[in-house]
Amino acid sequence: MKISGFSMGRNALKLYYPMRQSVESILPIVDEFVIALGNSDADDTTRAELEAIDSDKIRIVDTVWNIEKYPRGMEHAHQTDLAREHCSGDWLFYLQSDEVVHEKDLETILKRCEELVEDKQVEGLMFNYRHFWGDYVHVQDGHCWYRREIRVIRNDPEIHSWESAQSFRRIPGFDGISYRQQEGTYKLKVARVDADIFHYGWVRPPAVMQSKIKAFSINHKGRKKVEEQEAARQFDRVFDYGNLSKLTPYTGSHPAVMKTWIDQFDWKDQLRFSGPARSLNPIMSKHDRTRYRLISWIEKQLLGGRRLGEFRNYILLNR
Repeated sequence: MKISGFSMGRNALKLYYPMRQSVESILPIVDEFVIALGNSDADDTTRAELEAIDSDKIRIVDTVWNIEKYPRGMEHAHQTDLAREHCSGDWLFYLQSDEVVHEKDLETILKRCEELVEDKQVEGLMFNYRHFWGDYVHVQDGHCWYRREIRVIRNDPEIHSWESAQSFRRIPGFDGISYRQQEGTYKLKVARVDADIFHYGWVRPPAVMQSKIKAFSINHKGRKKVEEQEAARQFDRVFDYGNLSKLTPYTGSHPAVMKTWIDQFDWKDQLRFSGPARSLNPIMSKHDRTRYRLISWIEKQLLGGRRLGEFRNYILLNR
């Protein structure tokens, strides 16, 4: 059995993505790790960080992003597919550049892959998620945040990254462009793996978070829309994470590869622990909207954590 790791990114370190730590977190259990590295800015040092890992398992594939051809976040899926196409393993382990795996889960993941490698009905493995927010001791676990997602897939040419690369689907006869198509796509049949993905995409210095949101908005909404938002001065403020004391605290350990990264945390004095629960940003987060705040309260307080109408981009098998 062979496992390939794969990922993609552009300006990762400049936008405070712990991409090196992400790669290092699963390097012990993969036979190769393919990274589609986009045409980053001159002041981004992601390539140097990846090369500093000094592992012959790592292969960097240079790519060029084309937001006009792949709008609405689809370039993320396209870049993910470019990395996937260079993988040679039986299983392909995908991590986004802000996702990290805890070393305590590596043996569990490896054993699960070994157990199911010959069970061809299983097209992927589904992981649990921890979404950190603002700092490393608070997590988002409300209605708007996905609890599980597929991160290991079969090496099957019909399985593609989907929408903006959050997940995967089987797309026979895929045209290589329409990553948001629904018709003619099929949810993957997956098995659970008792392991967590530590998602750090919303833990950045507030000023850098504002830059990340602007870059993300260009990828999803286009440059014209972002220029309109800039003209309306919607990116002028430092990002506000909201009242963190209202969030669920995290008291467990973090992956060991994150220690040096977490030691750089120096923006606590820019965070709020009082005042309005929701963030005060000109561009409101979905989880701050009254409707979803109410749904989250009902789910947590009245339904014991059960999600109402939870979207599940998978078919869970009893394996």
